[in-house]
Amino acid sequence: MAVEILPLGKVDVEPGTPVKKMKAVVIRPDRLGEPIKAMKIEEIDVPKPGPGQVLVLVKAAGVNFNGVWASLGKPVNIMKYTGYDFHIGGSDASGIVWEVGPGVKNCKVGDEVVLHCNQSCGQCPECNGFDPMACKNQRIWAYETNWGSFAQFCLVQAQQVLPKPKHLSWVEAASYGLTYFTAYRMLVRRARIKPGEVVLIWGAAGGLGIFAVQICKLVGAIPVCVVSSPSKAEILRELGAELFINRSEFDIAPKNGVIDSKTFEEIKRFGNKIRELTGGRDPDIVFEHVGYETFPTSVYVCDRFGRIVICGATTGYNLLFDVRYLWMRQKEIIGSHFANAYDAWEANELIIQKKIKPIVSQVFEFEETPLAHQLMYENKHFGKMVIKVQIQDANE
Repeated sequence: MAVEILPLGKVDVEPGTPVKKMKAVVIRPDRLGEPIKAMKIEEIDVPKPGPGQVLVLVKAAGVNFNGVWASLGKPVNIMKYTGYDFHIGGSDASGIVWEVGPGVKNCKVGDEVVLHCNQSCGQCPECNGFDPMACKNQRIWAYETNWGSFAQFCLVQAQQVLPKPKHLSWVEAASYGLTYFTAYRMLVRRARIKPGEVVLIWGAAGGLGIFAVQICKLVGAIPVCVVSSPSKAEILRELGAELFINRSEFDIAPKNGVIDSKTFEEIKRFGNKIRELTGGRDPDIVFEHVGYETFPTSVYVCDRFGRIVICGATTGYNLLFDVRYLWMRQKEIIGSHFANAYDAWEANELIIQKKIKPIVSQVFEFEETPLAHQLMYENKHFGKMVIKVQIQDANE
């Protein structure tokens, strides 16, 4: 028998029981702006899975910067992109398979799962032999598509489903997908990281950086961790990092769209600091996601034949750099965008094997989802934030 709605925070029916309504954190076109105002809890219909789709009861949901972008409607109003008149974000989740659509064979009702956030058509030549990330219909779930994890139920493609590591709590399991799988593809697949290489990691104490550091240590590379304060280095020391640069000690950001002589001197001083730490070596790989404020430095400090791999630009996507340091020293700029299902599966196996561990910094109640995103918008967060949905205790 169908139930009207589940109580928030707990599950009092068996998996597979039909549920009509759900609570969701919703963004509407008429209230785009800062997350604290754009995101509101509403009660809406539970979506029905179609062919190849899976409905998942959300136990916990991870917070990512794309929720901030969706709230702001910048750089695009995502609802014009998806075709819906509302948006439910949340691109990380742990939960229980609740219903499967026709043709789904890789999971069943009751399975405990985590989700990756790449959606593709599954039918084009790129999806079947090349790389689903090259699919012309490739989208990031819950940003470029709807029905994300800031709700009691979310709707995904079957290929997004991965087994939940048994040793992790629901909160821990919800924390790593987007950032870890992105970092894995950036370093392992795209930048082709090798043992002994020096890797400069911007934002090393953030959601991406924490996993980049662990990947470096796992493969035997040498992470140089850029942090904004000494206190943010402590968690990285526990992960085995030894080399740190305090970004606040260097005035390297372009001024008014120009790299002036004073800024360039600061960039060179930053490069000297790297060599001081590494015994004279320049980075073989630069792990980039900051964009405008750091990219001129990334190109300059990267070693000859080195690789700058970038997955985003949180400080702006119109980038400046002196191209002479690129072509004359034969460096590469490599774009990377999340991960495909195989990348995600490989990376998830390292979590299951306890070789990589998620780090959760803050846990919020479902009603505090707008607040968590506001903290991210104001850069007042640390590490990974997670929202409790259908759990009451963060240790469940």
